[in-house]
Amino acid sequence: MYLVMNETNMMILVMITFVATVISTFFIRKVLIDAAIADSPIVSEHRHKAGTPTMGGIAFLFAILFVMSLFYNNKTILIASFIMMTGGVMGLLDDLLGLKVKEYQKVVKNVINEVVPIGILNLGPGEEARITTKKAKEQLEPLLASGKLEQVAEISIKYEPHESVKIIAQLLPGLFLVLTSTVWSLGGFSLGLLAIPIVIIAVLGCINAVNLIDGMDGLAAGIIAIASFCCGIFCFINGNNEAIAPFAILFAMCIGFLVFNHYPAKIFMGDTGSFILGAGFAAAVLIADIPYFGLLALAVPIGSTIISLMHRAHIITLPVEPLHHALNYRGISELKIVYSYWLLTAIACIIGLLVDYFIFL
Repeated sequence: MYLVMNETNMMILVMITFVATVISTFFIRKVLIDAAIADSPIVSEHRHKAGTPTMGGIAFLFAILFVMSLFYNNKTILIASFIMMTGGVMGLLDDLLGLKVKEYQKVVKNVINEVVPIGILNLGPGEEARITTKKAKEQLEPLLASGKLEQVAEISIKYEPHESVKIIAQLLPGLFLVLTSTVWSLGGFSLGLLAIPIVIIAVLGCINAVNLIDGMDGLAAGIIAIASFCCGIFCFINGNNEAIAPFAILFAMCIGFLVFNHYPAKIFMGDTGSFILGAGFAAAVLIADIPYFGLLALAVPIGSTIISLMHRAHIITLPVEPLHHALNYRGISELKIVYSYWLLTAIACIIGLLVDYFIFL
């Protein structure tokens, strides 16, 4: 018998997902600490976070499995949950590969009152840099011996699979969503076979946008929680109640995870978590057929991704990337950045809701 998601069932779904996420995160955190699976930040401003357990997104997988076991007779929940699980497995594989250390890199600091050239860099007084190039490594020891530079840290650089392998893995959630034959129209337009590339690109883009924004305590979880909550309201206003369930799951998971991930974070979600949230949000938006509002709700991660791409294309120059790390590098506190990103997401969503309610309804 097909389960209709009325208000009571929706509240039960939210509560069950929230509790399952909190409990799963609590126990996963203990396991990760015992296994010494912890973060090793590259950005110097985040070096104090070293040792915080990562791969916390595994808790999402357990929460989703529990939800699927209880709401197996709702097609929308099953499809969205399956896409989240697929994204999570791909992210988990990426995290597991990251446990393999590619190399150790030294971090040095200029301790004199003049510029010190090393490799392709010119370090100003008090500036830090990682020693990555062969030329810099050859010049390092004499500079350390002369007292011009001081080693302040040594960080592990994780093994990264080839970009083509990562892209293929990230394509799978979108491909599976296509195979469910759920999305054949978007924004009021019938897509036909165009649905295949559009859906795959949308899921791929969303995964990467959320993954890129996941760099500060509570940042990604908070943004997806706000975006999902507002997308649920948008669906409710437009009478699309059946499409609310995937957003409810995402919202409850993010709020549950924020219990441990708010500043100062006791656990990070890793690629496992960011892939689940990215794939899940894309699937929820596509299933609900609200592409315009979905893009607006995800405006902050999308904007950050565009800025990073412009930096990599040498159109603009950032001291570090992505943008939130650059802002932190310039002296803005992590809390201010996180709260500002949350606020911008909320403002974008509220504007979209007001425009829809007063103009299009």
